[in-house]
Amino acid sequence: MQNKFLLLSLAFMLSSGSQLNAQYAQTDSTYKKWFIGSTLFLLGNLSSTNPPDFVQLNIGYRISGNDVITLEPKTWKYAWPNGIHPFLNKAYGKPEEKFPGYVREYGLSVAYQRFVWNGLYAELNLMPTLQDFVNNNGKKMDRGFQLFNTYRIGYHIKLFKDRFFIQPSLAITHRAYHTKLPDGFKQLDDKWSKFVYGEPGFHFGINF
Repeated sequence: MQNKFLLLSLAFMLSSGSQLNAQYAQTDSTYKKWFIGSTLFLLGNLSSTNPPDFVQLNIGYRISGNDVITLEPKTWKYAWPNGIHPFLNKAYGKPEEKFPGYVREYGLSVAYQRFVWNGLYAELNLMPTLQDFVNNNGKKMDRGFQLFNTYRIGYHIKLFKDRFFIQPSLAITHRAYHTKLPDGFKQLDDKWSKFVYGEPGFHFGINF
């Protein structure tokens, strides 16, 4: 029930009418339509333990002052189940919860943002990914597919006369579908929810 309520709330925000204040006024045609950016999660690559080897590029287009669409090619690896909150759950990082190897994913997100009040926005992010399952010896064991969704609420902050921006946010992540995981991976993954609540985000970008 809680999951349905949260998803319905996000859908309502995304479908809200244009009478709500936009990121840019309808009468303003001077704002920059395109932007590129990434996420502060790149700093995780500096970690001395389990670095994700994470790469992400955001390429966005403002359809209107209210509506934004973004393509996000990305790749990363992880050695603990996605159902464990990486910041709020102490099980994340424990040896007994670690996969017998790691998962390398290659994804392409399609994100739609709807600005509902000034810089406040709701986002629906759909990401199909290809998965490589690698054992502790570095040998590829299997391949898989996953559909990973993110439901996000955030705030857009303009910087330096709107040349740059940052977007702090909170999200619900949802593993909507994935193919069967290999033995050893599946048993650990099955212990955890397909949803993670309150995952922080911090995107940044350059307008052009």
